[in-house]
Amino acid sequence: MLAQIQSTSIRPLTTAHLAQTMSLLELTADELRQKIDNELAANPALELGDLHRCTVCHRPLSEPGCCPVCSQPKRVETEEPIVFISPRTDFHQPGEYFDSENADDDEWAPAIEDLPAHILRQIATELTASDRPIAAHILTSLDEDGLLRLPLLEIARYHHVAPSQITQVLRLIQLADPIGVGSGSPQEALLVQLEVLAETRPVPPLAARAILEGMDLLSRRSYNELGRLLKIPAAQAQQIAQFISENLNPFPARAHWGETYSSNPASLAYHDADIIVTPLNNTPGTPLVVEIASPYAGALRVNPMFRDAITQAPEEKLEQWQSHLDRASLLVKCIQQRNYTLVRLVKRLMVLQREFILHGDQHLQPITRASLAKELSVHESTVSRAVSDKAIQMPNGRILPLSKLFDRSLNVRTAMRQLIENENEPLSDTQLMDLLNQQGFSVARRTVAKYRTIEGILPARMRYTSTKSPPQHS
Repeated sequence: MLAQIQSTSIRPLTTAHLAQTMSLLELTADELRQKIDNELAANPALELGDLHRCTVCHRPLSEPGCCPVCSQPKRVETEEPIVFISPRTDFHQPGEYFDSENADDDEWAPAIEDLPAHILRQIATELTASDRPIAAHILTSLDEDGLLRLPLLEIARYHHVAPSQITQVLRLIQLADPIGVGSGSPQEALLVQLEVLAETRPVPPLAARAILEGMDLLSRRSYNELGRLLKIPAAQAQQIAQFISENLNPFPARAHWGETYSSNPASLAYHDADIIVTPLNNTPGTPLVVEIASPYAGALRVNPMFRDAITQAPEEKLEQWQSHLDRASLLVKCIQQRNYTLVRLVKRLMVLQREFILHGDQHLQPITRASLAKELSVHESTVSRAVSDKAIQMPNGRILPLSKLFDRSLNVRTAMRQLIENENEPLSDTQLMDLLNQQGFSVARRTVAKYRTIEGILPARMRYTSTKSPPQHS
């Protein structure tokens, strides 16, 4: 199938082909599945071919034979990523393929998890031995809304550890899916979600301040008062409130796990990955295996019987049948082009961000969509569409927005966080700026303040050293 995709890519694209490819490129796996389901229902010229499985590991394939992973030589001497389209209706965790010819369909069903297990699976590899009981304590103390009502100091005393270790574990939990779980209040949950959302799309500049200072006004829909507080017109305040209402959830567990589901769940909650990354055979130093979800079982193709039948179509049906055939052919070609583009883009991203994927935030390379587009000889909008709303599952199980790989602030924020974690006395924003500049990060004081707010770190005057009692989590 990849050969078909590659041959398609070198042909000149018609206007219709290009337009539909671009629209398909920005769809998530779930959205693409809905699109294809609708087309299959409406167009008799379109069909799904049989789903094949790898003869070794039973990985889903569109063509018979071995998958790209099992086809690798036993001794791999390159770190070139193995990137391929994986046709399926659901994405299993790494290593969950059955090496058995008798595995029935029920064995492929995903296990049902509760919320603590779901989060723990995502963050498990980032936890040290001493972190694990802390994570378990936090996760089993969540209320039905996914909020943590226990003071962090109480948890620290129970485990006889520094409060900073509790905060570090809590941060991992808050950034797992569903985002914001473990926050001490609905207000804090909204701020965490807003931080993550800002990495993938524009957010109103005053949204964070509205949450911080005007939570009561937001809940009462007092737009005039909120406008006066923020020194903006009431209409603009209402727009901010609407943005918060439509995109954030003050009770994160309800977005997916609670008994009361949100009628408009936050778009930032990534429950299913579009891309899954694992080291080959889960062995360090080997190539990354990257599966890009093709959310249907089998190869999408033009129905050969319909193609043959059109030569004998009644005159009154010929135009309609030809329209079905043309539409089916165009969709198949556009999806092949979409797949080819995604494979190229993701493969290059894996090369550029390999250290980040394997070793964490401090290794993120500062790349941009524009620079990647230039490398791939495509328009920047093509990269933006390909990245839009996609989620990637890292080798440690954590699910992130694909746009995270373009976050130029992440390594700066990580360095800043490490400086604060190791401070003997609270460092001011100016001192942090100077230290970051010495490390090669060119940032202004106001940028440091912004990143500190994003990280949920208090100003120097409000931070506590290890010799003082930290503020209670509320």
